[in-house]
Amino acid sequence: MALRDELLKSIWHAFTALDVDKSGKVSKSQLKVLSHNLCTVMKIPHDPVALEEHFKDDDEGPVSNQGYMPYLNKFILDKVTDNFDRQDFNKMCWTLSWRKNLDQNQLLISNDDAFKIWCIFNFLSEDRYPLIIVTEEIEYFLRKLTEAMGGSWVEERFEDYKLQLISKQQCLNAWELISLVGSGHFSKGIDRQTLSMGINEVFQELILDVLKQGYMLKKGHKRKNWTERWFVLKPAFISYYVGEDLAEKKGDILLDGNCSVEALQDKEGKKCLFLIKSSQKSFEISASDKKKKQEWIHAIQTCVNLLRQGRPAPHREARQKRRELRLKQQAEQEELELRMRELQTANEVKQLELENMRKALEEAASNAAEEEKRRLQTQTELQDRYRMDLEREKTVRQQMEEQVAQKSTELEQYLQRVRELEVMYHQLEAALEDERRARQDEEAVRKLQARLLEEEAAKRAELEQIHLRQQRAISETEAEKQELEREHLAKESALEAAMKQLEQLEQERQGALEQYQTVIKKLEDATNNTKSWKHKVAEHEGLLRLIQPGSKGQQKITNWGPAAFSDAELRLREKQWQEMKNQAAQAQ
Repeated sequence: MALRDELLKSIWHAFTALDVDKSGKVSKSQLKVLSHNLCTVMKIPHDPVALEEHFKDDDEGPVSNQGYMPYLNKFILDKVTDNFDRQDFNKMCWTLSWRKNLDQNQLLISNDDAFKIWCIFNFLSEDRYPLIIVTEEIEYFLRKLTEAMGGSWVEERFEDYKLQLISKQQCLNAWELISLVGSGHFSKGIDRQTLSMGINEVFQELILDVLKQGYMLKKGHKRKNWTERWFVLKPAFISYYVGEDLAEKKGDILLDGNCSVEALQDKEGKKCLFLIKSSQKSFEISASDKKKKQEWIHAIQTCVNLLRQGRPAPHREARQKRRELRLKQQAEQEELELRMRELQTANEVKQLELENMRKALEEAASNAAEEEKRRLQTQTELQDRYRMDLEREKTVRQQMEEQVAQKSTELEQYLQRVRELEVMYHQLEAALEDERRARQDEEAVRKLQARLLEEEAAKRAELEQIHLRQQRAISETEAEKQELEREHLAKESALEAAMKQLEQLEQERQGALEQYQTVIKKLEDATNNTKSWKHKVAEHEGLLRLIQPGSKGQQKITNWGPAAFSDAELRLREKQWQEMKNQAAQAQ
C-alpha cells in the first residue's frame, strides 16, 4: 500500500469525526485546525493563507470532503516525506475520532489497545470509502490474535459469527471491529493482560513490521564481551535494545541484498552461535537454544531475500495477494452474473422461438386436419363414382348376357340374325365407349394418385423440416434450461401424431392404389369381353348367307359347307370380313 493511501485512511477518520451532523461537510475553522495538526505531525511547513485562498468565496459555510481533497493533496500530501513518526500521526487522527464513535466503558480493553486495533483495521481495510473490513480479513486478524494469545482457533464459533455477519452486511467498520475484540467474544477464558499482549504482538507485526523479536547474547566489537540484548527484526534492519521495553536503543544492524547469515561452531563456552555479515560489520549472536537459532537464521535470510528481490514484508505481500484474489473473484463473479444474464436473455429468446414454433406446428396440424378432411371427401366422391361405374358395368354385363342368350336362340332366322347383328354392333360401340370412359377414369385415378403422392411427399418434407428445427432448438437449449423438457415431450407427441397421420395417409394411398388396380382389372375384363363379342359376331356373320340360284360350275368348299357361296359372294364376304378386321384392329 502506498504511503498516501495509508495516510488518507487515518485522515478520513478524522474528517468524518469532525462531521458532527453527518452531512458530509466540515466547517472551515475545523479544517484549519485539522490541516495545522497534520502539517505539524508530518513535519510539513504549514501555510494558513493557502487554505483561505483555496476556499476563497462568499460562502462561509462548511466544506465537503470532495472540496477538501484537492487542498489536502496539493498542500499536504504532495509535500509529505517518510521522515515523520507514523505513530504520532495515527495518534492525532485517533484522538479526533475515537471519542465520537467509541464507548470505552463497554470494552474489556484499554484505549491504547483500541488504538492498535484501529491501526490494524486501517491496514486490512479495503481501499474504498467509507472504510470497511471484509469477512476474510476479519478472520485473518482474529486468527493472528488467537495465535498470539497462545489459544486455539475455534472455526465453528467464527462460522456462526460469519452467518450473523452475512445476514447483516458482510463487513465491519473500525468501531465495530474494536467492539468485537473488546467485547471478548473470541477471547473467552483469556485474561485482559494476555489479550492486550496478543493485540500488541499483532500490532507490531502488521503495523510496525516487526518480523521477529526476543532476547539473545551479542558479542561486543571492542571489549569482546557477551551482553544480553532485546533484538527486534524488521525488513530492512535489526535493532537491539537494553530491554524489551525499548527504552534504550543500543544500535542497528542494517540489512541489504549483500548481507548474509551463517551458523557458527560453539566456542568460548557459548552455544547456538550464528554470524550476521552486513556491509559495514559482522555480528556474532548467541541464541538461547537451537530452535531459536534456526528461527532467527531463517527470519534474517528471508529478509535478505526479500530485499534482493525488491519485495515487501511477508504480511504486506500476503495482504496484497488476498486483495488481488478478492478482486479476481469479484471480477469472475461479475462476469458470471453477466453470463447468466446473457443466458437468461438467450433463454427467453429461445422460449419465444419455441412458442412461435409451437404455434406454427399447431397451424400445420390444423392445415393437415383440413387437408385430411378434403382428402376424405375426395375419397368418398371417388368411392361413389367407382360404385356407380361398377353398377353400370354390371348392368351392361347383364344386358350383354341376355342378348347373347337371345341371339343363340334366334340363329335360325336370317332377319333376326341381321337385327341381332345390328344390335351387337351398337353394343360393341357402347362397349368401346365404356372402354374409352374406363381409360379416362384410369387417367383421372392416375392423376389423383400422383397428386396424393405429391401431397404426401410435401407433407413428409414439411414434417421432416419441423422435426429438424425442433431437434435443433431442443439440442441448443437442453444444456441451458432443463425446464424445456416438458415442452420437448409435447413437441414429440405432436410429431408422433403427425407421423401417425402420415402413416394413415400412406394406408389411404395404398387403398387408392388397390382401387386403381381393381379398375385396371375391370378395364381388362371389359376389353376381353369386347374381344369375345367381336369373335361371336364374326362367327354369326359366317352363318348368314343369301339363298340364290347357284351356278353349275365347280363347287367351292367353305367353312359353311360345299357350294354355300358363289365365287362372287365369297369375294364379297372376304372383302367385308377383311374390312371388319381392320376396323376392329383400329378400335383396339
